[in-house]
Amino acid sequence: MVNTAFDRSRAMVRDTLATGTAVDVRSRYVGEWSSGFEVAEPLQDGYRIRRLSDGSVLPDVFTSDDVRAQRRKTGLWWY
Repeated sequence: MVNTAFDRSRAMVRDTLATGTAVDVRSRYVGEWSSGFEVAEPLQDGYRIRRLSDGSVLPDVFTSDDVRAQRRKTGLWWY
């Protein structure tokens, strides 16, 4: 018998982004991903995010759907 609740909770712990992880954040207005952020604090219901340009922690809590580990574009001359 498979315990799916247990499997989901293990996946959530495994997929949690640690404090200081460079992340992309989805814009709530346009839906595109923006870089230049890091995880300030992982929470049970999402993340507090720090903007790298000025070190400010954003006031909103971002859900895991709106935060992903930073993706770098490879193979382009400017990266």
